Formats: sequence, structure tokens, C-alpha cells
Amino acid sequence: MSRQQRAELDAMVRRPRPEGSGSVEELRAGFRAMMAEMIVPAGIRTRATTLGERPAVLVEPAGTPKAGTILYFHGGSYVVGSPETAMSLTGNLVTRTGFRAFSVDYRLAPEHPFPAAIEDGLSAYRALLDSGEDPSAIAFAGDSAGGGLTVAVCLAARDAGLPVPAAIVAFSPGLDMTRTGESMDSKAGIDPFFTREGMAHTGAMYLAGQDPHQPMLSPAICADLTGFPPVLLQAGTNEMLLDDSTRMATRARDAGVDVILDVTADVPHVFQAFAGVLDEADEALDRAALFLGQRLRTKGSVTPGRSVDLR
Repeated sequence: MSRQQRAELDAMVRRPRPEGSGSVEELRAGFRAMMAEMIVPAGIRTRATTLGERPAVLVEPAGTPKAGTILYFHGGSYVVGSPETAMSLTGNLVTRTGFRAFSVDYRLAPEHPFPAAIEDGLSAYRALLDSGEDPSAIAFAGDSAGGGLTVAVCLAARDAGLPVPAAIVAFSPGLDMTRTGESMDSKAGIDPFFTREGMAHTGAMYLAGQDPHQPMLSPAICADLTGFPPVLLQAGTNEMLLDDSTRMATRARDAGVDVILDVTADVPHVFQAFAGVLDEADEALDRAALFLGQRLRTKGSVTPGRSVDLR
């Protein structure tokens, strides 16, 4: 563990940037610029495709992929982001596991508020199942808002009578739109990315007047997690959303779900994106890859670039 790396990263991410109350266009441009600085691993190939009713990016290892699929949901407060902005995370999971990944370009608020992103995620999962993918060889993964989607889409799948995926990996997930976690206050000023005001601004775009006290919006405090697959939650101590993960872990455990709460000290929200810069990021991704490798029931490999009807 490198305290110097963590200190240097903290100083870097605290550089002045546009305030969270900017226009949607400004927020999206700022997020693209920030995420473009992340290191995307070598040894992957990408291809634009369609999954369900939405565009997606297929990310594969350079060699022959193992027979397993990661369905990835990018972060961005449901307002910003794309498969491209999350490529450092998706690419690192692919290179570390050998599995392919589909990163979904789900609809964003305010143009498409709740529950559009969940509908798109469920449509993508249905497309994988309809193409013949075995749910025991599919994992959901995501960061921040996308981490929230891993849980919300799993809830939607279960409630629709679909088989749940084999595992869920969530990096710094947003799991409580009521924003009632203790860390929302105790980590204010420590978190280099978020403020209550900024989260309220983007949250209002996604909620569009909906009550946040419902399972799909605040699963950490409202959802019945019965029947969920094993879950890995990774978070840092320097983030306001920390208690979204800690309360989710407790709720999952109480529902009889296998859950791992993996908290790293003195690192920010979605610190895993800083792989190649921060040792803790690489180590966390290694742990996530190990978890996925243990949970996905796969045999052999798939043909690179395999063509399936995913519409």
C-alpha cells in the first residue's frame, strides 16, 4: 500500500473543475474530459454492437475469451457517462478475468429519467438470455450509478421471473437516493468529488419528482434482496456514498445473501478507475477478478467476436 500514491491522487482529483450545478452539457463534457485521463489497458479489442434496444460496446481480451460474460453499467449519476468513459474499468475486468464484457449505453436523465436506465439494463440482460447465454455464466458489474444499476436491474430481473445472474460486482455503488447515510455528512469535505448540492442537482434530474423511498431507487434501505446472487461491494473511506455499501452489505447478509464488503482506506469514489496510478486500484481489481472467476460457472472458451442476435 502506498500512502504517497494515495496522497498524490487526492491532490490530483481536488484540482478545480466545473461545479456540479452546471448545465447538462457542461457536466457531460467535464466528465468525458476527466475520464479520458484514465489508463485503458492494452490487450483488449472493442466493437460497437446492440444489446436489447440500446447501443453497447463489446469488450474482449486479445486472445480467446473464456466462456463467461460481464454485463457492465457505467457510472455518471444517471446523467453523464458512456461505455467509453468507463473503459478503464471494463477493460481491466476483461484483461484480468479473460471474460468478454458488454458495456451498455443506457439512456440518461434528464431526457430519460427513472426508470429508463433500469429498463435498458433489463432489456440488455433479456437479450443475453434470449441469445442462449446461461445466467450462471453472466455477472453484472458497474461503478457509481452503474453500481446502483447492478442491484436495480437484478431486482427487476427477479421480479420479472427471470433467473438472476451468477454474481454482482459494484464499485462505489449509489444505492440510496434518499441520501440518508451517515457518511453523507461525516465524509463531506473529505470526498473530493461530491457535495450534497451537486448530488441533489443530478439526483433531481433522475428522480423527476419520484419518491426515492422505493426499492429500485434506494435498495440499500428499501429492497427485499431475497434470492440475490453473491455480491462484492468495493468502496473507499473518502467517499460520501460509503454507507450505501455498508448498509447494502448488512441488508444482503440479513437476507441470506453471500456478500463481501471490501473497503479501502483513504481512497476516493471509484478509485478502481485509477489502475496503473494507484496500487490499491490494481489490487482491488484483482480481487474483483478473483471473485468473478470463482462465481461464473464456465467451461472452455468462446469464439472471438462471436456473432449472436442481441436485438
